Amino acid sequence: MKKALITGITGQDGSYLAEYLLHKGYEVHGIIRRASTFNTSRIDHLYQDPHLNGVRLFLHYGDLTDTGNIERLIKEIKPDEVYHLAAQSHVKVSFDMPEYTANTDAIGTLRILEAIRNTDKEIKFYNAATSEMFGSTPPPQSEKSEFHPRSPYAVAKVFSFNITRLYREAYNMFACNGILFNHESPRRGETFVTRKITRAIARIKAGLDKKVYLGNIDAKRDWGFSPEYVEAMHLMLQQEKPKDYVIGTGQSISVRDFLKETFEYAGLGDFNQYVEIDNRYLRPAEVESLIADTTKAKEELKWVPKIKFEDLCRIMVDYDFKILNIESPRQGEKVIKEKFTNRWWLVD
Repeated sequence: MKKALITGITGQDGSYLAEYLLHKGYEVHGIIRRASTFNTSRIDHLYQDPHLNGVRLFLHYGDLTDTGNIERLIKEIKPDEVYHLAAQSHVKVSFDMPEYTANTDAIGTLRILEAIRNTDKEIKFYNAATSEMFGSTPPPQSEKSEFHPRSPYAVAKVFSFNITRLYREAYNMFACNGILFNHESPRRGETFVTRKITRAIARIKAGLDKKVYLGNIDAKRDWGFSPEYVEAMHLMLQQEKPKDYVIGTGQSISVRDFLKETFEYAGLGDFNQYVEIDNRYLRPAEVESLIADTTKAKEELKWVPKIKFEDLCRIMVDYDFKILNIESPRQGEKVIKEKFTNRWWLVD
């Protein structure tokens, strides 16, 4: 039985990855931060009492800013694969907390790599890089595109990317970067723009809110479906040689497009009557357009996304409608059943 360690297991990607690896027969260990409130809602359905026989999911307290803790966990767990997903991942927040973002996202990755190097260099390492590293580099962006980061988050992730590549080349470690473009799901945090929009739509439909306040709605992104992207993470660590891969859909969608699609699907009509621009949500340095060139992933990983933009919108609106007991067409659920004969994740 393979053993995997996931940092950021309580996040969107971490929860889907845990489900996927358990489905694959792995023993899964996850690092969670100690908090005064419960922060494990995305993985509560996976948890079992560790005293029971056959349990394959284990949670450990830890933090990327604690070197000794990271080293101890790597030595005790002795994983075959490490999936490093934890980060301060909100771009706007990184402008407010640049030092913390750098300590967590940049140096946190270095701490894990050092722990692996000092424990067992045969451990395979996946680092969650991001399309935000490309910043103002013209699209489409591939593995060969220049990085021009436009936020403290992106700058920290460039360090994370480069230190992962350096350890691969300097110490012959199996360390790779997944340069993932935007990927969403019903488990997306409520402060990220896609989930903020679909949640607001449900609340407007229920009569709880009248408006949603946003920043730059003309920014263009490449949006995919998170469960498919964690499959790509796993594929990267199953290759013969470690490499870096861009993962995305290759489709350019603006926030304005997302608003139009979701509001119309929800039966609310023109989104303009519900949306107001609030300058507090504008970034000091904007990233205008990110579009993935996934040629390498298609050719080498044989990875191709199934869920399209319209499908994603329906899945997310359906979910937020269901939370508030609002009737919807449930087209998102229909799409999933049609496109995935063996659904390993739980959209609900």
